[in-house]
Amino acid sequence: MSFSVKVENLTKRYGETIALNEISFEVCKNELFGFIGPDGSGKTTLFRILTSLLIPDSGSASVEGFDVVKEYKKIRNICGYMPGKFSLYQDLSVEENLNFFATIFGTTLKDNYSLIKDIYSQIEPFKTRRAGNLSGGMKQKLALSCALIHKPLILFLDEPTTGVDAVSRLEFWEMLKRLKSSYITILVSTPYMEEASLCDRVALIQAGRIMQISKPEEIIQGYPYPLYSVTSTDKYKLLNDLKVFPKIHSVYLFGQTIHIAIKEDSIDLKELYAYLELRNHDRIEITSMRATIEDCFMELMQRER
Repeated sequence: MSFSVKVENLTKRYGETIALNEISFEVCKNELFGFIGPDGSGKTTLFRILTSLLIPDSGSASVEGFDVVKEYKKIRNICGYMPGKFSLYQDLSVEENLNFFATIFGTTLKDNYSLIKDIYSQIEPFKTRRAGNLSGGMKQKLALSCALIHKPLILFLDEPTTGVDAVSRLEFWEMLKRLKSSYITILVSTPYMEEASLCDRVALIQAGRIMQISKPEEIIQGYPYPLYSVTSTDKYKLLNDLKVFPKIHSVYLFGQTIHIAIKEDSIDLKELYAYLELRNHDRIEITSMRATIEDCFMELMQRER
């Protein structure tokens, strides 16, 4: 099996802070690979190293067979990079930004229009508008077009959907799926756990360490405890009362509900109902549920601690 990215024991420090702690992984060619983790987990540092913008303190990494330190110029010619912060020229128009990036790589918008057509056609009616005046979703499409204009072999997208509305996020992931048909390897980072299911494989990363790498469905199937969703009229009191129930392994607040993992293989729900009623909870609802990626992530974090 050939790999687009190979990383071994990669470490990066900022003073006393360890941003990446001896991480290792491989990404197959034409794979849509996701890094899932909160802000500060090391995703941006990793992408900057892989795109040759940072030098690691130790370990090794290669992109399409090129060493990220020794052969950085070759890597810059074959990769597309979309940073987390919109970094195009705000005073240039949509078309001017695209032409500028095409010229840097010795090509033209006309030559590679077919590659970005599906994306660029959505913002082409606004091609004379300044980039700084675009909406979040349109900026996202422009940045992706600029990253693709030179036909890269591999694409790095650092939190591309952060701060974008739900509809634009969905459209963006649909675009990524279509890009795979062009045989481009895609690495994408995101803090949104629900986006993990849209990747071929994901790495769950926290505090500079990779906790697990697998297909999203395999991660979910590996969740080891019976899981329930619990609600009542006072969710904060409910949270504290559930934390001291002896048969509960973990308790986490998820929006308007609370997810509880049970230590035992089975639990008498009548016992749990009686326990909560004794503590004056009203409108109690307890529902068996399937684990989500976020449940798995929280469980892995608890094991790390």
